[in-house]
Amino acid sequence: MRRLRSILLCVLVVGSLCVAPLGAVATADSTVAGSQTATEPTTDRTSISTSQSDATCEYPLERTDARGETVTLEDEPDEVVALYPGDAQLAFQIGAEDRIVGMPIGPFTDSLEVDDQTDISADDGVTPVAEEIVALDPDVVIAGNIAMSEEALIEQLEDAGITAYVHERAMSIDDVRENVEATGEFTGECSGADESIAWMDDRLEVVDDALAEEDDPLAYYVSDDEGTTPGTDTFQHEVLDAAGLENVAERAGIEGWQEISAEVVVDEDPEWIIYPDWVDEPPIVESIETTTAFEEGNVVAVDDNAMSQPAPGIVSVVDHLVETVHPDVYDEIESDLEAVDEEYGVDNGLGDGTESDAADGESESGSTDDGDPADDESATDGESDGFDSMPGFGLATALVGITLVVTRVAIGVRAGR
Repeated sequence: MRRLRSILLCVLVVGSLCVAPLGAVATADSTVAGSQTATEPTTDRTSISTSQSDATCEYPLERTDARGETVTLEDEPDEVVALYPGDAQLAFQIGAEDRIVGMPIGPFTDSLEVDDQTDISADDGVTPVAEEIVALDPDVVIAGNIAMSEEALIEQLEDAGITAYVHERAMSIDDVRENVEATGEFTGECSGADESIAWMDDRLEVVDDALAEEDDPLAYYVSDDEGTTPGTDTFQHEVLDAAGLENVAERAGIEGWQEISAEVVVDEDPEWIIYPDWVDEPPIVESIETTTAFEEGNVVAVDDNAMSQPAPGIVSVVDHLVETVHPDVYDEIESDLEAVDEEYGVDNGLGDGTESDAADGESESGSTDDGDPADDESATDGESDGFDSMPGFGLATALVGITLVVTRVAIGVRAGR
């Protein structure tokens, strides 16, 4: 199972990797273990940018998608198909569920209140079945960026006269906002999209203001046994920054998802180690156990699904990290965050950002034997509910594209998510 997860992580390599030329893929592997040069620590945090959402539900609507195609909707859509679990999640989150006529129905969408939507997936609850979608004859199909690896499927739908929109790959929190806006426009639910973005931004602003005078401890986010970590040009890097952490990958000059050498990590000596909750303990080599983070028990698991999906659910990870790393700050702002939820009518659907249902069943985080630091209260333990408890744009969706990238895995490409 661990090997499968490693392969799935490779499938999620910065969205466009699945369709990149082999030469470009080989280049992505050029900055791997031991080749980074550490730079001086950064002292200033990046302020969280917030902007008024400009989702526009005026038709005819034109928007360019990840393929570079200009996608046109002549009229407001009444019937929409969400191609992957994450697409369904985002549509439900902004209040567009009544327009979703088809979606994957299975273990990855069981947290959604499905009514009479048609299951358009295979038995795995993820893989889209073109014939099911064509039979529904929707006004539009919305698809996560992993659909870039499903060119034949998209062409089959368009040959049948069905409009399809593929989300851009999210490299920043601004890109997350763009995905939400696009979902609002292609479901006719712009007001819900605008409110969802405003809610996310208001929560992030509360955190950002509270952390303005705080030091940012150095953190290492490790996603797998190979040391794959998110650098700049990933929204996961911005999540760490928003939570008041300095990313060791940025110091090492890493862009996108790449491997970082254990030597660089040890040399930088992070104060915190963060890892996804699909594993029971941080997937680190023995030498990293000499870091301050490990020796002091500053090891924390975060919800892998929330950390993988370019959706407002990322704030659950920010909240959890702030509560763990900056507990005094969190105590001061907890009531303010609750006030934001109350203002937008959010019934704390975020969970705690610490645990999710993995593709192979329930997963627990932060539990190791023999007194390892993951047993410390800094390591996480708990359950999450609501929209952050299911995969979609992230890990589960990768199952669809696995056969398309296995040859690239074989040639040794390990560029990350």
